[in-house]
Amino acid sequence: MLYSVYELNRLAMTPWRAAANATRQMMQAPWNPMGDTYAGRTMAAAADLFETMTRRYVKPEWNLEPVEIDGHKVPVTETVVWNQPWCNMLHFVRDPDALKAAGVKKAQPKVLFVAPMSGHYATLLRGTVEAFLPDHEVYITDWKDARSVPVTDGRFDLDDFTAYVRAMLTELGSDTHVVAVCQPGPPTLAAIALMAEDKDPARPLTMTFMGSPIDTRLSPTVPNKLAQEKPFSWFADNLIHTVTIPNAGAMRRVYPGFLQLAGFVNMNLDRHVDAHKDYFANMVKGDGDEADRHRTFYDEYLAVMDLSEEFYLQTISDVFQGHKLATGTQEVKGRLVVPSSITDIALLTVEGENDDISGIGQTQAAHTLCSQLPDSLKEDWVQPDVGHYGVFNGRRFREQVAPMMKRFMTEKGAAARKNR
Repeated sequence: MLYSVYELNRLAMTPWRAAANATRQMMQAPWNPMGDTYAGRTMAAAADLFETMTRRYVKPEWNLEPVEIDGHKVPVTETVVWNQPWCNMLHFVRDPDALKAAGVKKAQPKVLFVAPMSGHYATLLRGTVEAFLPDHEVYITDWKDARSVPVTDGRFDLDDFTAYVRAMLTELGSDTHVVAVCQPGPPTLAAIALMAEDKDPARPLTMTFMGSPIDTRLSPTVPNKLAQEKPFSWFADNLIHTVTIPNAGAMRRVYPGFLQLAGFVNMNLDRHVDAHKDYFANMVKGDGDEADRHRTFYDEYLAVMDLSEEFYLQTISDVFQGHKLATGTQEVKGRLVVPSSITDIALLTVEGENDDISGIGQTQAAHTLCSQLPDSLKEDWVQPDVGHYGVFNGRRFREQVAPMMKRFMTEKGAAARKNR
């Protein structure tokens, strides 16, 4: 019912959005003498704000700029190299001729970023990808929106997520570095543990977990406490809804992205309200640069995807309520996950000092679980003065976290290779 109301509201607002767009364009037209007046800019700003707050934001494009290597601009092309109903694996291919011109002659390290399946699209990691493009072959998981996956393509739960991660690592082969950002920490660790137990030759050289809920009993945050305070039935009864026509995934039961977005926004409501007030004021003042920065951020932040019912509920049950990986009871399709099987895959954990989603210690718990991994192959990093988003994006990530990660992959990856 809620999904139908949401779609009906979106359709009902369509003519009003069109009117707002027309008003904005008219007020900003170069031939309109009101365009440069305070009243004209105010009307244009109001119309723009109304339209941006009522539209459905579509999946953003990557739009990666050419990467600079040794003074040379190297174009980057997004290519799908692995495809399944619920995920594409993308490879950001750097132009071979431009690479040669930049002096890159040897193969560079492969890194797979496992993007979160928690409401936002993989493009949220655009800055993360850009930081690694100059010196790595970069791959990323591009999870699909549940509302766009036909019911004929079947179910997708946390076990399937784990299986997908393992399949992608197998596709990439040995000498790969894997980085799990936030939500995929537990299933990625599970996939690697299974590969280690099997002595899979495609197991990665290093694994990095960033702001991940490996053990949410440690430093519980507001979302963690909510998951503990509410019974499992509450999530199933109140947060699961049926996708409606005309979406390709009509009749699929999902946790809607718009509910997840509402939760994200409410965690920092004052900050978002102030940001939109500033956006309005900047448009009235004619400060286009600040307004553009606002649009760039919110075009990404407000674009959300639905999660399948079974994936969302199993995540609540196994990760946030049962703590199964942390307590040694996690199973993947009936097989027990044993992180202590990992003995030759270097481990790095990265946390943010002010993270209000994955508290300090939750990601570090991976070190305890990987009890048979030598200390020489383990590192931990707590980044000062950043929240959850700053763990994997922004200035401090580019200047401090990313260089540290690259150094870790080079040094500990070589050490892990020697241990095999």
